[in-house]
Amino acid sequence: MISLSEASAGVIPGARAIFTTKSGQASVGRKGASREAFSDFNLGLHVGDEDTAVRENRRLLSDYLGAPVAFVNQTHSARVAEVGPDWDFAAVNDADALVTTRRDVALAIMVADCMPILLADTNAGVAAAVHAGRVGFLGEILPAAIAEMLRFGALPENMRALIGPSMCGRCYEVPQQMHDEAVARVPELSARTPRGSYSLDLRAGARAQLVSAGLAESAIDDSYPCTGEALEYFSYRRENVTGRFVGAIRLL
Repeated sequence: MISLSEASAGVIPGARAIFTTKSGQASVGRKGASREAFSDFNLGLHVGDEDTAVRENRRLLSDYLGAPVAFVNQTHSARVAEVGPDWDFAAVNDADALVTTRRDVALAIMVADCMPILLADTNAGVAAAVHAGRVGFLGEILPAAIAEMLRFGALPENMRALIGPSMCGRCYEVPQQMHDEAVARVPELSARTPRGSYSLDLRAGARAQLVSAGLAESAIDDSYPCTGEALEYFSYRRENVTGRFVGAIRLL
């Protein structure tokens, strides 16, 4: 097995975290099964790829993480699901964040421009994976996931957070009305594209929410590439018909 590229590896001591890329070889050390627009490591069942190829890619991810991987049907909601002892991996559960205290499972969130946010308090043995696009972010999916982690004994001062590859403030162009409505709620979202048009910086907004929740600035890593600029990641805005990569985390 090869090492992950620096852009895809996540560092949370006491946990294994990964942001996959289009390439299975770069992500998990094995070529994926997807082809054409989904080549070669698409992990989304809902984008038009062959189910058999996606399930093979998910199996490779599970093998790499050394545990079964929990996925959910993401709906841009503020719903958090607990992956507890009775979690049914074959069921379709609607949620946009997963939380667990189990060490024998991994949590995965699919994205192709939205933020994949991985969180853990490894002292308390609690991890979370969060899907945060504009709608879910403004719906406060991130505070909801943190609140669920606290319910299981996590402490903000002990948490680490990775805000993974996602559309950056330079590239996430939006109409002025959408910008103004979002910024009225979270001022840190305000941004401009290089040509001066309105955009949203979701990463800055997520960092502000994490700090407000009590995480240390030094415990937040938002240095990952922009999906609109980095061709190694699927991007719906750039490609329209495209696959999905994941942010995944497992407690060790």
